Amino acid sequence: MAMLFDPTIFDNLKVALENQLYDLDNLDERIRVVNRVDRLDMAVMGREFALQFVLAGTDREKRIVGEIRLDTSLRDLATELLELQEGDPPGCSLRLRFHLAMPDAETQCPRIEAAVREQWGTEVSLTQTLSFVYGSGSGGNPLYENAVELRFNRRIDEEQMNDLPELIEYMLLTLEALERL
Repeated sequence: MAMLFDPTIFDNLKVALENQLYDLDNLDERIRVVNRVDRLDMAVMGREFALQFVLAGTDREKRIVGEIRLDTSLRDLATELLELQEGDPPGCSLRLRFHLAMPDAETQCPRIEAAVREQWGTEVSLTQTLSFVYGSGSGGNPLYENAVELRFNRRIDEEQMNDLPELIEYMLLTLEALERL
C-alpha cells in the first residue's frame, strides 16, 4: 500500500510564492526573477527558500533587487510531521529583503527607512546592513551595498496563504518607492 504525501506548511507556502512570483514574471511581465534558492541545510536539518526579482523594464537606471525568503527549522518540521501537540504550533519565518547600491549612507539610509516605513508601518522589524568593497567608488567615496531586511513579529502558516498576493504587491510598491529615491 502506497503512503500518501502530505506537503508541509513550508512546501505549501513555497509553491504559493513560486506560483505568484513566476506569474508576475512570465504572464504579467511586471517583474523579472533573477535568482532562486531552494536549500536543505543538512547541518541543522532546516529548509530555506528564496526568490530574488527586479521590476521589469529595460529603462530602469537603478536595479534594486527584491527578495522573499521563507525558512523553517527541524523543530517545526518534526512538530508538523509527527503531529506533536506540545510547544508552539509549526510555521515558517518570512523575511523580505531589498538589495541596493548607494554612494551616501548617511543621507540615503534615513530616506530608505522612511520610504519602507511608509509602505510597511512600524510593526515590522527593519534592519539596514551596509557593506562595501575597499577601493570601490570614485574619489575615495565607497559605493555601499545596502541589504534592507524586514522581519515580521510572528511566524506564518497556511492561514496566511491568502495574504501573499497583497504582501507581494507591497513589495512591488516598495521597490518602486526605493527606485524614486
